[in-house]
Amino acid sequence: MAGDSDNAGSLIPPHDAQHSTLELGLIGNCQIGALIDSQARIVWCCLPRFDGDPFFSHLMDDQDRGYFSIELQDLVDTKQYYQRNTAILCTELTDKYGGRIRISDFCPRFNQFGRPFRPVGLVRRVEPLAGTPVIRVKLRPTSEYGTQTPNTTQGSHHIRYIGRNRVTRLTTDASITYVQQESPIVIDGELNFLLGPDESVTESVTTLCQRFHSETATYWHDWVRGLSIPFDWQTAVIRAAITLKLSTFEDTGAVIAAMTTSVPEAADSQRNWDYRYCWLRDAYFVVHALNRLGTTATMENYLNYILNLVVGAAERELQPLYGIGGEARLDEFDMSGLGGYRGMGPVRTGNAAYSQIQHDVYGAVVLAANQAFFDERLTRPGDEALFRRLTLLGEQAARLFDKPDAGIWEYRGRARVHTYSAIMCWAACDRLARIAGQLELPEDSTRWRQQADAMHEVICQEAWSESRQAFTESFGGETMDASLLLMHDLDFLKADDPRFVSTVDAIEVELRRGDHLFRYAAADDFGHPENAFNICTFWFIDALCAIGRKDEARRLFENMLECRNRQGLLSEDLDTANRELWGNFPQTYSMVGLINSATHLSRSWEEAV
Repeated sequence: MAGDSDNAGSLIPPHDAQHSTLELGLIGNCQIGALIDSQARIVWCCLPRFDGDPFFSHLMDDQDRGYFSIELQDLVDTKQYYQRNTAILCTELTDKYGGRIRISDFCPRFNQFGRPFRPVGLVRRVEPLAGTPVIRVKLRPTSEYGTQTPNTTQGSHHIRYIGRNRVTRLTTDASITYVQQESPIVIDGELNFLLGPDESVTESVTTLCQRFHSETATYWHDWVRGLSIPFDWQTAVIRAAITLKLSTFEDTGAVIAAMTTSVPEAADSQRNWDYRYCWLRDAYFVVHALNRLGTTATMENYLNYILNLVVGAAERELQPLYGIGGEARLDEFDMSGLGGYRGMGPVRTGNAAYSQIQHDVYGAVVLAANQAFFDERLTRPGDEALFRRLTLLGEQAARLFDKPDAGIWEYRGRARVHTYSAIMCWAACDRLARIAGQLELPEDSTRWRQQADAMHEVICQEAWSESRQAFTESFGGETMDASLLLMHDLDFLKADDPRFVSTVDAIEVELRRGDHLFRYAAADDFGHPENAFNICTFWFIDALCAIGRKDEARRLFENMLECRNRQGLLSEDLDTANRELWGNFPQTYSMVGLINSATHLSRSWEEAV
C-alpha cells in the first residue's frame, strides 16, 4: 500500500475543506505529531505537545489557512511513502513537464548526550529529482484554535511566528522573501525548512537538517530491529508499532487515544470528541501490545504513568481518562474559531467523559499493572508496596461491580450495570489474587480469590440471557455489546465454554455488518450508530480465532488490512458501504488491535521459515 500513487492526472482542489480525507501520513517524535496529506500539506499539528493549540489546523477548518504547503506548479501526480522502517514520510510530486521533487518530512528524534533528543519541531527537506520544478511555499499557521493569526517578524534566514503564548521560528536556506511573499521558486538544489522553537541555529541549516535526517533514520532503524514481530504481515505490524510509539508522550509515558480532536464518528453525527488524552480503558490492551512487540522501555514508561495516577487518586474513584501530564480536569468546550472536519463542527477541546463513572477502569489499571509482577525484564518490578496500593482499587472494584455506570462506550444519557464493567471489576480482583500468589502472600491470595469467585457467580447469573443464550450488555438486558467478545481474552470464560461460543454467535448476528462489527446496535444519546468500530472488528477476529474459526478470522483480518489508508493507518470508525475512514486519527486502539490480531493469527517463525 505504501508508495501507491494517487490523484494521477488530476489535481485535488488545494484548499477545499469539503475534500478533506483521512488519507494522511503521520510524523512525530513522542513530543509532537503532525498529519500530512497526499500533496505534502501539513494539515494538523499541535504545539508544544499533542494536546496543545493547533499551529496547523486546516484539517478542522473551512478557511484557506492553517497549513504548511510546498506546492509544485502544474502538479499532475503524487506518490507518498514512508522511508523503510522509519517515521520519515516522503512525498514525490510530478509536474506536467516531467519535473519532479521529493519532500521528506520528519520530527527529529535520536539519542544525544545520553538521552532522547525530541525537540518541539519538524524538518522538511525538498530535493529536485528531475526536470526544472517550480514550487511555491505557503506557511499559514493559526493560533488560539483558529481565532488568531500569528504575527511575523523576519531575520536573514528565519521568520518568527508570534502567537499570544508562543513564538515559533522557521529557519531555512530558501529565500525568506520568496517564502513570505509565497512567490514561485525554481528548484535547482536541495532546500531545507526547520520549524521549531524560537532559538537561533548556529550552524548551516542545510547541514543541520541533513544530520537530523540521517540520525533520525538511524534511530528508527535501530528501534525497529529491536521489535518482536509475527512472521506474517510484518510490514503492517511494523507500521502499527511505529504509530503506537509516536502516540506516546514520552515525558510522562502517557499514550494518547489519537492525534486529533473532533473528526466525527460518522458524517454530520455530532459525535465529535477530543481524543488527545489517555484513556485507562486502553491500558490493558496497550500494555499487551507493547509486551508482544518487546518494547519494554515504552511499556515500563506507560506503566509508570498509570501507577502515578493510582497514587494521585489515592482512595478516590479513578477517572476514565486523564491528560497526558496526568491532569484530572479536562473541561469540554466548543471552539468556534474552527469550522470542523469537512465543515462538520463543532470542534471540541477537552472531554467531559473525564467526569463520568466508568467502573471498568479498575480492572484496566490492575490488568496493566499485573505485568510488573510477572515480567523479569522490567527494571522496577512490582513489590508488596505496589500490591497494597492496588488493593485499594480492588476494594473499589468489589464495591462497584454491580452498580450502574456509563460503560466502556461512555453513554452520556443513561446508566446501567454494564456487563463489561462488571467483568473488568472481576478481573481486578482475580489478578490481585494471582499477584498475591506470586508475592507469596497466601492470606491475601485466598481473600481475593474468594472475592473474585463470588463476583463471577453474580455476573454469570445476572448478565446471562436465557432467551438469547448469551451474555448481554447489561444485567437483565437483552441487547448485545461487542466488548463481551473479550470474555475469553480476559480469562473470564474459556474459549471452549459453550456460553462464550454462543455469545460470540449472538454478537455476530446482531452487530456484524458485512465483514465488520458495530460496537452496539441500539440507539444512544445521538441516535443509532452508523459506522463500524474498528477495534470491535479486531476483537471479533480474535474471538473467531479462539473458538476455532481461524480461516475466517484470517480472511477478516486481511480485509481489515485493506481498509487501512495508503500509509497503513486506521482511524476509529469505518463506513462499511464505501470503506471510508471516520473518527479520530490515527486511532491507537485500532493499531493495537491490528498488532494483537496479527500475533494471534500469524504462523510461527519456526513453522514458516
